[in-house]
Amino acid sequence: MGSGGSQNNEGTEGEVDDSEEVEDVEAAFESETQSSSPSTSTHHSMTTISRQYFGGDSSADNHTFFIDIIEVIKREVFLSANKIALPFLIEGMTFCFSNIRNLIWVANCRSCWVNAQKIREDYGMFVWPCSIVLSEYVWQQRSRFSGVSVLELGAGTSLPGLVAAKVGAKVTLTDNSKHAEVLENMKRICDLNKLNCEIIGLTWGEWDESVFNLHPQIMLGADVLYDSSDFDDLFATVAFLLHSCPESVFITTYQDRSGHHLIEFLMVKWGLKCSKLLDGYSCIPPQKVCGMPGIIHLVEIVLNNQDSS
Repeated sequence: MGSGGSQNNEGTEGEVDDSEEVEDVEAAFESETQSSSPSTSTHHSMTTISRQYFGGDSSADNHTFFIDIIEVIKREVFLSANKIALPFLIEGMTFCFSNIRNLIWVANCRSCWVNAQKIREDYGMFVWPCSIVLSEYVWQQRSRFSGVSVLELGAGTSLPGLVAAKVGAKVTLTDNSKHAEVLENMKRICDLNKLNCEIIGLTWGEWDESVFNLHPQIMLGADVLYDSSDFDDLFATVAFLLHSCPESVFITTYQDRSGHHLIEFLMVKWGLKCSKLLDGYSCIPPQKVCGMPGIIHLVEIVLNNQDSS
């Protein structure tokens, strides 16, 4: 099956052993605490590696391959007299973890999801539920992806694009050209998984040379329909790329938020139509559904031939 089966890492079955990383992070925060005055506030980032399994029952004991993702979690850290409290919002409730190990557990546990709308977060540095749904869809449709050119828009941690690369696609990963930290993390993740993907900065609605050189057969976008102020630029970019390869398709996952009417309006405006609409949770193993928030849609979008003429 493409390059998916051939790139399994031998001798690395099971969960990621992050004990040394946890100790390093705890030591770093302890040092920071001792050197800071009481009741000061600063911003810190914590780097973790999460592992996503595909195939089999998508578990550590039964899978075809896995993808390791470097996630950089930024939180406002309140330092006070040798004690660290980390405010963490989950489903609208605030929790404070005085132990870094507990926060790492939450970061890697798929039974709890961060409320992204209420915390300070670099969205492109974390694996979100829509990304897991879309990557599972890519795995299930792997014969469709093998040997084709794939472009992921707003890739962030790039899980769907990396799965496409694993199953044999030629993948280009893109994110906002102004987000240098995200683009650099994408490169680190590709290196970690020994995948050769092209990485470029692409800002929706901006027409530079890089856009004109792209002719993807399949486009992917996980949770790119998040901020309604970006929708028009996103659909303009999608429409342009679909016209550059008329038989291509844009596959995206998004949460059931407000903005449906705007999405429908902009699809008509840019000559697009929905060719497939699925319940995202129908695409993934039951154990990955546990704890995911709300409703996630998976939609395939193509040119409306009547309008595109």
